[in-house]
Amino acid sequence: MATRRGQLLDGVLLLDKPEGLSSNHALQRAKRTVDARKAGHTGTLDPFATGLLVCCMGRATKISAAMLQADKIYEATLGFGEETDSGDLTGHVVFRAAPDAAPVTRPGLDRALTGFRGEIEQIPPMYSALKRDGKPLYEYARQGIELERAPRRVSIYRLDVLEFTPRQARLSVHCSKGTYVRTLAQDIGRALGCGAHLTSLRRTGVGPFALADAVTLDALQAMPRPQDALIGLDALPAGLMPAGSTQKDEL
Repeated sequence: MATRRGQLLDGVLLLDKPEGLSSNHALQRAKRTVDARKAGHTGTLDPFATGLLVCCMGRATKISAAMLQADKIYEATLGFGEETDSGDLTGHVVFRAAPDAAPVTRPGLDRALTGFRGEIEQIPPMYSALKRDGKPLYEYARQGIELERAPRRVSIYRLDVLEFTPRQARLSVHCSKGTYVRTLAQDIGRALGCGAHLTSLRRTGVGPFALADAVTLDALQAMPRPQDALIGLDALPAGLMPAGSTQKDEL
């Protein structure tokens, strides 16, 4: 009987996803590089976004349930003056501030951000993988169809300004699962009255894992033994693996 390719490797790879790749494409490249038989990731990043992608190999895929509930940390750059249909730089401009509109000020931004800290409601974007009648919302959006979406409650634990100019701001966002940072950018732009969209997004934390400990695809592929980049099951933070999961499974 034919067997699947790859080694029976168990562990977690912290990958710094590059811009332009889907999360699955980045995962598959990492999987081939370490020669793992089974792999999955624990939270999608849009192709334009970069940063921490938690890739699980073998029995480490069992942490997926815990990781889907994990908080996330991002560095998000907002461009002021335009809102897009997708909430980010890949979309079409649907609103543009008037040429004579007052510029965004740092005190004005600080006042606006106070309304987005704590528990807030978000309306999920049409350009998302949420499904309606078995079809992702983004498929409706690509046909020019906008459907009514119920708001969701999410939590923004921290929302800090890292850099500011009247044209853009870089923010640190520590948020709960299910938060759409694209929607957050859009809503901040509306609160300011000028419109805004994401021009870049970088994930720096997922639950107990940090981007500082991640490896790039290029660095991984250059390693003589890329398997050494995996975090072993016994070295994972406590509470992630279900009880008994570090024992060998029946084959």
